[in-house]
Amino acid sequence: MARYPSSLHGRRRGRPLRRTYIISALLIIAVVVAFIYRPSGKNKDETGPEEEPNSPVVFIPPSPPAPEPNLSDITPEPTSDPNPEATALIAEAMALMNAKPAKIIEARGILNDILLMPMTDRQRAFVKSRLSELADKWLFSKTVYPQDSLCSSYRVKRGEILSTIGKQYKVPWEILSKINEVRPEVLPEGETIKVINGPFHARIYLSTFTMELFLQNNTFVKSFRVGLGQSGRETPIGLWRVKLESKLIKPPWRDPVTRKLLHYGEPGYALGSRWIGLEGIKGAAKDRTGFGIHGTEEPETVGTNSSRGCIRLHDSDAIFVYNLLVPVHSLVEVVE
Repeated sequence: MARYPSSLHGRRRGRPLRRTYIISALLIIAVVVAFIYRPSGKNKDETGPEEEPNSPVVFIPPSPPAPEPNLSDITPEPTSDPNPEATALIAEAMALMNAKPAKIIEARGILNDILLMPMTDRQRAFVKSRLSELADKWLFSKTVYPQDSLCSSYRVKRGEILSTIGKQYKVPWEILSKINEVRPEVLPEGETIKVINGPFHARIYLSTFTMELFLQNNTFVKSFRVGLGQSGRETPIGLWRVKLESKLIKPPWRDPVTRKLLHYGEPGYALGSRWIGLEGIKGAAKDRTGFGIHGTEEPETVGTNSSRGCIRLHDSDAIFVYNLLVPVHSLVEVVE
């Protein structure tokens, strides 16, 4: 039986094996090339130009969300008889106010909680009066009370002025200047001042011609009488925000009827010494502009439907409110 030489047989048997290795290597190379140069799967018309090769990936943090509207724990309907629970809590708060030393912050907390309860108009007026009295102590003075989450002490850093500090705490620099009795442009490094953790908000009641001021949405501060829109030009109900760059002192005003431009102090000028522009964000107020809170040269119109839709205050009250409300963060809610 004839035999193939062993060397020839080995070469013939090795050829298919080498061919297998070559084909496998080519397949591996093809897969690697396909992986490196694979398409991104993105439509350039939708996503814009692709990244340059080896370009670093930059993480861009999302923008912070806009402040959420709030301010709508509407006062419960009044009762015909005094609420016994409210009466007991009022007595407890009064005892704290009259203690030696007075426990101002504890009394404030109890009285604010009482406002959420049903009670007579007389009880409610008494509670608000006491809260306004307390605000003169814990808010509109230099004193910072222990355990007060709404006010605190702040050590001035080099180069800081009241306007920058006010923006940090969401309050106007004017109120910080007033309570600390300091000029806004003179703040020595290391000086300790009192700051308020804002913002302030306001609610307008059409039925009673009343404005109420709150700190951080639910801490009652003070109330004022207001003038509102006349028939056919009613003040729109809904939620407003203090408009950016809209707080003005004695601004020129154009009479919408005569189109005459008037300045503060001239006959017919309607704005008083302060103007706070508003922009509607919710309800019937949504997307409305041209409305504002302002003073008046006609104090007898406060408490009546006499404006063209704006909210009028006695001029001294307008200055007070101007010093508390801050653009963007302060909300103004108009309700029945």
